[in-house]
Order: sequence, then C-alpha cells, then structure tokens
Amino acid sequence: MTYEPRTYRTRMARPGLVGFQVVVKETDLWVLAVRDLSREVREVVLQERRQLEAYITTHPGFLSTLTPWPEDPFAPPLVRQMLEAARVAGVGPMAAVAGAIAAQVGRGLESLSDEIIVENGGDIYLKVASPATVALFAGKSPLSQRVGLKIDPELSPLGVCTSSGTVGHSLSFGRADAACILAPSAALADAVASGLGNRVQNAGDIAAALKWAAQVPEILGAVVIVDDKLGAWGRVELVPLAG
Repeated sequence: MTYEPRTYRTRMARPGLVGFQVVVKETDLWVLAVRDLSREVREVVLQERRQLEAYITTHPGFLSTLTPWPEDPFAPPLVRQMLEAARVAGVGPMAAVAGAIAAQVGRGLESLSDEIIVENGGDIYLKVASPATVALFAGKSPLSQRVGLKIDPELSPLGVCTSSGTVGHSLSFGRADAACILAPSAALADAVASGLGNRVQNAGDIAAALKWAAQVPEILGAVVIVDDKLGAWGRVELVPLAG
C-alpha cells in the first residue's frame, strides 16, 4: 500500500460553496460550505477528538482491535456510532472513525450552511439540495476519477465512503482499488466499505463482495473497482467524467 497525496481535492467544487481545509492531528478535512467555517469546524473536531482520545486512553484495546468492540452505553456519541457501525460490518471500530468524524462535523454545521460536504480521506458526509456528483478515486486504475456517482438529493444527508487496498494509509486486507458504500450513516458506510474491500483480492471477487454488502441493513448502494473492472449494486447511478 502506498500513500497518495490528496490531489483529488483540486477537483472538489460546487457552485455557491466555498472550499477550505481543516487539519487537527491525524484528522485532515476538506469542507464545502456557504462560507469559510474553519473556526467552527475546528471546534467540532477538537471536541470529538478529545472525547475519542480520552476513551482510547481508558480502553487501549479499542484502538487496535480488528473485530467489533462490546457495546458501551456510557461511551461518547462518536464512539457509540463507531461501535454500532463496526458491529454491523464485522470490523474493528476504528474502521468507522473517518466517516463518523465527517458526519459529526457535517451535522454540527447544518444550522450554518444549507448545503454541506465534508471529506475526510475519501470518506464523505454530504447534505445537498440538488444533484451532486462524487468522483470515484481508485489509485492507478484506469477508471480512477473517470467514473462518478450521481447523488440524488433525496438521499441526503448521506455517507459516501471508500476503502482501498492499494491507496492511502488505512488498513485493508483486500486488493480493491476502490470499495465504496452509500448509507445514511457515514460511520456505517465507512465500516462497511472496509468490510467490502477486505473481501476483494481480485476482480473475480467483485460479485461475491457486492452480494455481501447487499445484505447489510441500511446500505443503499455499493461499488467496487479492481484494475479496469467495476461492479455496482443498489441505488447507484454511475456517470462518466472527463479525464
């Protein structure tokens, strides 16, 4: 697995929205909103990270486990979202952290921006009033950023999260260039994207992996890209993008 600079962010734009970056430790967000809300975003991220870091301090196994963590009704809201998503997806709770933080930030800004898009390392929370297109970044695949997902605003707020076995720093046991999930919960989309990617070693695994994703409750759609092969299931509208 290699680290890829987030050059795809140069293509993230939407009429009427302003794009800005907020970085707090490992959390690196690109946000689109009606105005620069960097201060407000930073406050939400700091609050969520403080609670998460405090939980990890008292529950050190939470950070490294690759299997679901027991339910904890006394955990902070962010952690409870991660626990539930991990339980459903059958993965460790940290597989849901990027999507969960993106969603917490997005929900925290809803009163300040009618439309809001929060991207956290390939995991997106979006609330839009008109159709939007999300490009699929798949590393060195010839389909990378050549195919997009057209998002119906009726589906939003929506999580669109992508895992990869060939791009980025996140742990994956598979070799998919992109394993993307659409779900109302960005935490769930993130966790299930990890589970989906773990099931793909080559293009021959795409159909079985999508069948697995289809039986996960609340998942709206899934896409897998391996090299020049693509498979999709559910409420997914694929559109071609200019190179």
